[in-house]
Amino acid sequence: MSGQPPAVVHGQWTSFVGRREEVAELRRLIGDNRLVMLTGPGGVGKTRLAGQVMDQVMRAFGDGVVFVGLAELRDDALLATLVADRLGLHDQSDRPTLQSVLEFLRERRILLVLDNCEHLVEACAAFAFAVIADCPEVVVLATGRQSLGVAGERILPLAPLEISGDAVNLFVDRARAVAPAFERTADNEADLRRIAERLDGLPLAIELAAARIRSLSPGQIAKRLSSRLTLLTSGARTAPERQQTLRDTIEWSFELCSPAEQAVWAQASVFAGTFDINAAAAVCAGPDVDGDVLDIIDGLLDKSVLQREDGADRVRYRMLETLREYGRERLAERGDEERVARRHRDWFDQLTATADAEWVSPKQVEWAARLRADHANIRAALGWSLAHPGEAGVALRMACRLDEYWAEVRGLSAEAQLWLDRALAAAPADHPNRPFAVTVAALYSMWLTKLDDTDERLTVAAELAAASDDDVLDGYITYVRARESMLRLRAGTAALAGSAAATFRRHGIIRRELPSLLTQGISTAYEGDPEAARRALHRMLSLATHVGAACQQATAYFGLLIVEVRFGGDVDAATRYGQEALRLDLQVGAQAAVTYRIDALAWVADRQGNHLRAATLFGIAATKWDAIGYVPEVAASVPHRKYLKSTREALGDARFDRAFAIGRAMAEDAAIRYALDEHAEDVADPDELSPLSKREVEIAELVAKGMTNRQIATRLVISLRTVDTHVRNTLTKLDFTSRAQIAAWAASRYHRSAG
Repeated sequence: MSGQPPAVVHGQWTSFVGRREEVAELRRLIGDNRLVMLTGPGGVGKTRLAGQVMDQVMRAFGDGVVFVGLAELRDDALLATLVADRLGLHDQSDRPTLQSVLEFLRERRILLVLDNCEHLVEACAAFAFAVIADCPEVVVLATGRQSLGVAGERILPLAPLEISGDAVNLFVDRARAVAPAFERTADNEADLRRIAERLDGLPLAIELAAARIRSLSPGQIAKRLSSRLTLLTSGARTAPERQQTLRDTIEWSFELCSPAEQAVWAQASVFAGTFDINAAAAVCAGPDVDGDVLDIIDGLLDKSVLQREDGADRVRYRMLETLREYGRERLAERGDEERVARRHRDWFDQLTATADAEWVSPKQVEWAARLRADHANIRAALGWSLAHPGEAGVALRMACRLDEYWAEVRGLSAEAQLWLDRALAAAPADHPNRPFAVTVAALYSMWLTKLDDTDERLTVAAELAAASDDDVLDGYITYVRARESMLRLRAGTAALAGSAAATFRRHGIIRRELPSLLTQGISTAYEGDPEAARRALHRMLSLATHVGAACQQATAYFGLLIVEVRFGGDVDAATRYGQEALRLDLQVGAQAAVTYRIDALAWVADRQGNHLRAATLFGIAATKWDAIGYVPEVAASVPHRKYLKSTREALGDARFDRAFAIGRAMAEDAAIRYALDEHAEDVADPDELSPLSKREVEIAELVAKGMTNRQIATRLVISLRTVDTHVRNTLTKLDFTSRAQIAAWAASRYHRSAG
């Protein structure tokens, strides 16, 4: 089990108002049930309530709280992939993604939040059922407009806000956000109540109305709502009354927008997830958008149609799903849906082309962050292309790009291969990208360790390439075959990789020469020529440094570390190589690579005779291997097993286990500083340290006295659930599996202190 919980992927964009009873009830249901479904109409505040409760119950879930927003997902086949991505898991084998997710969750205490399930009800129901059946410590909280229909599901219908209390308070809070001078007074109290009544206490409707406070008084807003809703509800309606009210409010907000704002609202609804101003300008600009798109976006932000999110280097925008649905309706009414969706696809086709061209450059770190932020839009663009006749060729060329991003930075080889296979099936048989696409698909099979599949795809690629007389394509096929050969530990791998590297060098294609040099260098070392290996890897490092490609620099340093550690080289140099690789991978955000680097630094420490440091680093790496879903004995294979065994033998089981536990429980920032030798106090002798909090030590000592959890709860005057959580956390931090191990640990700690 992991000692570090997964990161919470969720953000509250505005303050939370009211809902005390609902918060308490939802917390109770989460505490007592495995699957809780929060239902209600669009705009009633399901996501906001779920987010508020997530923050409050986080401490009860020792392995984390994870938010999975489904509004951005339009393909139910990718549900498990999206969950895996939010959990931080990376592809590592040919196992189905759902199986990997279930295996990761099986022994963890996690609250998994599935938000906006209504358009994926069947897929969400099947997924939730699988999790509940297979992962006894996981609680699933889902939100949507209807229940999932899964056995054991507890449903909490969310009603609108109470009119005279929370509804008015919400209006006042949001009004002050746009007009800080606004005050609630005796004079406007009646108007505020009328607004809340006319809007049926629906939070989204109230927020949209409050956004008008800069230009209208509460009385004017109340008057307009009264006449507007009376007019709109006079005809026959089939929707529930509260949904009518919300729709009417959205329509009123839409009609109060300028024609240009209306056009941008409708056109921006094609985005999945978030988008930036450049994408908005490209997709939304046109004859019906009079004026600068940025000014129009500002207007939609003022009217609460868009939400602003501050990224690391740029502002992005998000549209709430209810408003997005309305925008798509208006876009369809105008007969403009296909044109705008095509512009969306074309923008992300061009964006991925530019990213692909600039990947091996000083812009690599920036592109990694940008592609991560736009991943949902890239999925949407691929999906649209595959769903429209004649467009599969665009999907094929998009899916061929950025294999390093998909596989090495994001760990999404299975998803990338899925898009490629769909595009290959839909594109014309004579499409010019087909030979290269099949080769890239083979590369993803290699990353997934599906080596027989890799071999079959390479055979097909070679047959297709034979007719093209393309030297570069032949070199790429040779490179992928060399990577496969290295995994199979075959003789002759270095010659294959060297041939590929020479081909790319001849054509001046540095991007493809770099990984060929890595394969050549490592395989050359294992074939008995470490000096030649160093030459290949130093060339790789020099080229990567020259072009400013952080990922490739890190990989070159890692290759050099392997040569120095495994073949009797300079272990002090290996330390520098490993730490420099780690710094670079942290910049890019490549979590799998970060894990490899820390594990490798443990190998170096063992070679240096610094066994306590090695054991602590192995513990840090163990937490990270768990977090990305990798098995180190497979991923890092021979060196991991060799140096782990050596470290344990040097320290003995007891000292190794204590140092390992310290590393396993170390906080993220402290762990990175420790690996980089940047935090002296982290290097204290693990014999003298405990990874547990004072309360956890206290409970461990009571466990050692033979007390049950219920007896401990009575003794300490805390809840049984709190004791359960502390015991689970202790098992995790010490990497134990039983209470007997906790008791033995506490007893040995007592004897050491007494002595």
